[in-house]
Amino acid sequence: MVLLSEPEAKKLLRKAGIAVNDGVLTNSREEAVAAAEKMGLPAVLKIASPDIAHKSDWGGVRLDLKTAAQVGRAYDNILKAAHQHHPKARIDGVSVQKMARPGVEVIIGMYQDAQFGPVLIFGLGGIWVEALKDVAFRVIPISRRDAAKMLREIKGHALLDSFRGQGPVDIASLEEMLLKVSEFVEANPQIQELDLNPVLAYSHGALAVDARIVLKARAAILGRGGLC
Repeated sequence: MVLLSEPEAKKLLRKAGIAVNDGVLTNSREEAVAAAEKMGLPAVLKIASPDIAHKSDWGGVRLDLKTAAQVGRAYDNILKAAHQHHPKARIDGVSVQKMARPGVEVIIGMYQDAQFGPVLIFGLGGIWVEALKDVAFRVIPISRRDAAKMLREIKGHALLDSFRGQGPVDIASLEEMLLKVSEFVEANPQIQELDLNPVLAYSHGALAVDARIVLKARAAILGRGGLC
């Protein structure tokens, strides 16, 4: 199994037409500060490593950095924590991203089932996917009708509609993202796992702010949205 770094995963997803929160890979404190100021504060910093899966568990992600000084300190602290918790990990650098505006958090994911093959997942995102396990499943490939049904099957679907003064999210954009992920996985059977968590759903559009792709083996991803 080979875990792609987040910048690698997002490059593939972007080519497949899936909206992702872009980032700049930096290799020094000065580069990180310059990138954050250029794209506009507040910023998010994340460790970029093919050997580290759960970045936020040990301090590999720093959110809502409002000043250049905060960005600089976050860069130093992320690398310090990475060397402490993952001393043998390969470090590609630190990804600097613009802090996305809040939205309804959902997850779009995929795993390989021993019997059915690639299976698509949709549910509430962030911490809720683990706490509530409120998800819908479909065998890939899916149809547009499948995508629409997945959104309505979760128990928390009311959060996607008008809820406590919040307007409905852009259902069509979520359906389209599900379809594009299905097509991407179908075209690239070497993908073992895929997680977009969270995807921020807005009244107009949806954005994947974190991405994880695991390959069965290291190889160029071919097909629609691939590198070659």
